[in-house]
Amino acid sequence: MGSVGKPKVGMISLGCAKNLVDAEIMLGSVLKRGMKVTSRAEDADVLIVNTCAFIDSAKEESIEAILEAHHQRDLNRRPNQKLIVSGCLSQRFGSQLREALPEVDAFIGLDQVSELGAIIETILRKHPTSNIQLPTSNSESSTFDVSAASATNHVDLNFITPRPTYIPDYDTPRFRLTPAHSAYVKIAEGCNHPCSFCVIPQMRGKHRSRPPQSVLAEIRGLVSEGVREINLISQDTTYYGMDLWRKKAGPRQPVDSTQGPTLAALLREVQKIEGEFWVRLLYTHPAHWSDELIETIAECDKVARYIDIPLQHIHDSMLGRMRRETTRTHIETLIDKLRSGIPGVALRTTFIVGFPGETEGEFETLLDFIRRVRFERLGIFKYSPEEGSRAAKMPNQIAAKVKNARYRMAMSIQQQIAYEVAREKVGSELKLLVDQPHIARSEDDAPDVDASIVLSKAAPVGEFVWRRITGSRGYDLLA
Repeated sequence: MGSVGKPKVGMISLGCAKNLVDAEIMLGSVLKRGMKVTSRAEDADVLIVNTCAFIDSAKEESIEAILEAHHQRDLNRRPNQKLIVSGCLSQRFGSQLREALPEVDAFIGLDQVSELGAIIETILRKHPTSNIQLPTSNSESSTFDVSAASATNHVDLNFITPRPTYIPDYDTPRFRLTPAHSAYVKIAEGCNHPCSFCVIPQMRGKHRSRPPQSVLAEIRGLVSEGVREINLISQDTTYYGMDLWRKKAGPRQPVDSTQGPTLAALLREVQKIEGEFWVRLLYTHPAHWSDELIETIAECDKVARYIDIPLQHIHDSMLGRMRRETTRTHIETLIDKLRSGIPGVALRTTFIVGFPGETEGEFETLLDFIRRVRFERLGIFKYSPEEGSRAAKMPNQIAAKVKNARYRMAMSIQQQIAYEVAREKVGSELKLLVDQPHIARSEDDAPDVDASIVLSKAAPVGEFVWRRITGSRGYDLLA
């Protein structure tokens, strides 16, 4: 087991960028308490599995990761290694998981991400091991109830609180897991939308925005550290600030920035921050876009000409059943405004196929829309019935083979569009952010989800370069 030392904490993080930020905050709290972080799960005294529960496949992946972590604990003969489960799966199913997964020592929820360090101390003080030395005193004492702890090696604690309310601040300790030149900034947490296919509001609570000064302070700090790409994230980025207004904002209500903070006002303040960087908008909802926001993006050269706007469908009856708070007319008008108001903008969206009751005609309407609009970036989800959602109880559930066929058909159309969009870039000069010596991305490409640009000549990682596009290879470009 080695000599006595500070506890080593490992992390396996699954799911979206919002979950990744939670993982970074958890590790920040660990370092603040004087513990160490390790990238080797087998070396960890405490291993965290940060889970996702967005769709069934994500739940399955999370369960498999938990069981594999326990299996490796046995293989590596680390019976004293503590296994903690965090994230959306833990928040939503913590009580059931305690029964189903006795291998897990403790479960924590979304309100506890900044307190992981103190929680680990609580666990290790309750079940000390000979190779771990905890601080003899700490200015922040642990305040967690351990009365439910068992007398076995496995602690079996549940720290989850219902209806999360936590949101990070600019000075919340974080241990970034992204490359040094790219970072995610969570500007809000939770969601107020009633989408019938989704249970995120049940897991992450109501929408709550960070104050603008908090977001700006964090961005200034990141830019001063050399970060060149700031990705703004939340469940609904365009709803940012509206929960802080003197008068509540409703769906499709015109944005009046005199009522309080808005995303447009935030971006104008970001534009004033000194340094060379771009800021990218992810997860915008079509219901809350405004002319002011479009004008702001067009006028601010530090805001990437890239809009991530999940639409989910285009047929009005489908949008109604999905409870998307928008209409086909609204979406088509908005796309026209985005394309005309922000020259050169790249639009990313996602659609759901096989939603309950989706007819062949409704699906064909979606395909026609995809062909006509020619989104630069597009993803397709096969509908997954989520326990506790309205849609899971709807009649006319679609068979898996139909979903699969519709998925393949939609992706085949988009693949051809994407290839054509890539070829249209050949011959142009683009500003690129270098991820690896021979791999870069343009404004059109968000990290992890979009295409890359292959460089024939190596470039300095983490810096901007200008290169001429010489060809395309599938989704990727050559420069």
